[in-house]
Amino acid sequence: MKLYIAEKPSLGRAIANALPKPHKNNDGFIEAANGDIVTWCIGHLLEQAEPEAYDPKFKKWAIADLPIVPEQWQLVAKSKTKKQFNTVKKLIKSAKTIVNAGDPDREGQLLIDEMINFCGATKIQKEQTLRCLISDLNPSAVNQAINNLKPNLDFLSLSVSALSRARADWLYGINMTRMSTIKGQQAGYQGVLSIGRVQTPVLGLVVYRDWEIANFVSKPFYEVEAQLNTQAGASYVGKWQPSEACQPYMDEEGRVLVKGLAENVASRVKNQPGEVSKDKSTQSKKSRPLPHSLSTLQIEAAKVFGMNAQLVLDTCQSLYERHKLITYPRSDCRYLPKDHYKERSSVVGAIDAISDKLSAFTGKANLEIKSSAWNDSKVGAHHAIIPTSKKSSGALNQNEQNVYYLIARHYLAQFFEPSVYAEREIHTLIQGGLFTSKFKSLIDKGWEVLFNKQEKGEAELTQLPILKKGEQVQCVDAQVIEKHTSPPKHFTDATLLAAMTGIARYVTDPEIKKILKETDGIGTEATRAGIIELLFKRQYLQRKGKAIHSTEIGQSVIKALPESVGRPDMTAVWEQSLEQIYQKSQSYNQFMGSVEVHLNRLLQDTQTASFQGLAGKGKASFKRFKKGKRSAGKGKSGAKSPRAKSRA
Repeated sequence: MKLYIAEKPSLGRAIANALPKPHKNNDGFIEAANGDIVTWCIGHLLEQAEPEAYDPKFKKWAIADLPIVPEQWQLVAKSKTKKQFNTVKKLIKSAKTIVNAGDPDREGQLLIDEMINFCGATKIQKEQTLRCLISDLNPSAVNQAINNLKPNLDFLSLSVSALSRARADWLYGINMTRMSTIKGQQAGYQGVLSIGRVQTPVLGLVVYRDWEIANFVSKPFYEVEAQLNTQAGASYVGKWQPSEACQPYMDEEGRVLVKGLAENVASRVKNQPGEVSKDKSTQSKKSRPLPHSLSTLQIEAAKVFGMNAQLVLDTCQSLYERHKLITYPRSDCRYLPKDHYKERSSVVGAIDAISDKLSAFTGKANLEIKSSAWNDSKVGAHHAIIPTSKKSSGALNQNEQNVYYLIARHYLAQFFEPSVYAEREIHTLIQGGLFTSKFKSLIDKGWEVLFNKQEKGEAELTQLPILKKGEQVQCVDAQVIEKHTSPPKHFTDATLLAAMTGIARYVTDPEIKKILKETDGIGTEATRAGIIELLFKRQYLQRKGKAIHSTEIGQSVIKALPESVGRPDMTAVWEQSLEQIYQKSQSYNQFMGSVEVHLNRLLQDTQTASFQGLAGKGKASFKRFKKGKRSAGKGKSGAKSPRAKSRA
């Protein structure tokens, strides 16, 4: 008997539909006519054991017991899904061949591997286990995946990478949360201070931005614009470009801060002759955007429709599992396998049938174009999120329509030519000073026709005077324009997600910054939305319109903790190490050893830190207990001992 173990019931049913009929539906599994069986997990059926499972004394939170580092890691079956766990366990024991049909990512690989190992699969079963990678729940795609099974051992490093992340997150979250909570409660804080190796640096991003805004002092800076007339009577405007000699009077962004310097330049060039040193007209092409990954989709949905990250993810899951209109959504990849190119006609046909907004453009798509999106070398366990070839959708709610539109638009753009811009740049020398005039206009929309781009500046471009190098002009006027520096903007859902994916911008260490430019940031495609939402639930963040602000509690947490805990450097380096484990250039033991060393140092620093800023803040959480049950007691530190499961 071949046993398929899917990550979710929806995936299990999709696999079963591709197997010989008739089917026999059982409690927790489906049996096909050929004897193959499909069962499923319900997400994680197993979870990391709580500290008290290793030693009952850990039920009480005490500084003397930290760090808690298991010698032999333990998993336990989740109580809510114990029935399905028992079903899967029984089927594993009787299976001749096991197929890991977890989602095509790090988490999905480990989720099924853990079940296979935990439920007592034999050595031969493990060696012969196969891997089924499904990113599209429509029958043709599922059939193709079932007929292209791979050895599960080929994905061992992916599983080890996921295991390393899960255990490291447990160590960091459990120990740092306990230490911080004990210290916070000693200082008068009510409640648990949840700390995580991703959530806390994300909180830090917001807190440090809020502090920067609060402490920002606007400074004036100055520009000089010259009104220039040609000998033929035409006019145009040139903007002064300060020379290297002006650098002592400029900020790091090249803005002139001394008004007198700008006034001196304006008075020197006014009513003076000038000479055209350059008049260059060029055309440039702008490449079409790649299909979406989850993060880029969440960022665009926040900008276009004001949707938060979790809502986008939930909507994607519905489009994938319920409607089967898109491929696997938890993807960090923006490229497609070359083999998918042959499906372009049916996919564009589906877009035409489903998206009213895009149906006017599908007939204009040139399906002979093959963009750079189709690139096997850049596709890993999963590919970009694209529409499937399914043409009937049933009723889509507004969020589903919006998200499908964004996904389909980026796919459809692959079959339109690049957009074309006309650019004009004029250099004029006046009294030794350089004045530039730059203009840019969209002259061929190409793919941008799908994005409602406006032809800005076209009239301005066509009305420029015709000039040539060496031509004499006259500066008839010059004026100093005073502007003011503005503070950075508060984070929004879109910009906070962008910060998490482009975390290198927020790292000061040049070596780490260089390394991080090659990673995918902090968190994963599957976890970023949940991490942001968790910070709101913890009352560390709050929304004010579209802006995300830190609360007093959130700011106090970052102020109390060692600075490195609230900075992204450490967790971003972790992500790089996890990728190296997957690529087999770093071992599990190397990574976990470095995690333990760093954790010990952080615990020591946190123990000596001051948490007085949290005094009087927070709110104790009380649970109602059934008659005859008592709440957990207190440890020697006086800290309550709730089951706070701090992960990322």
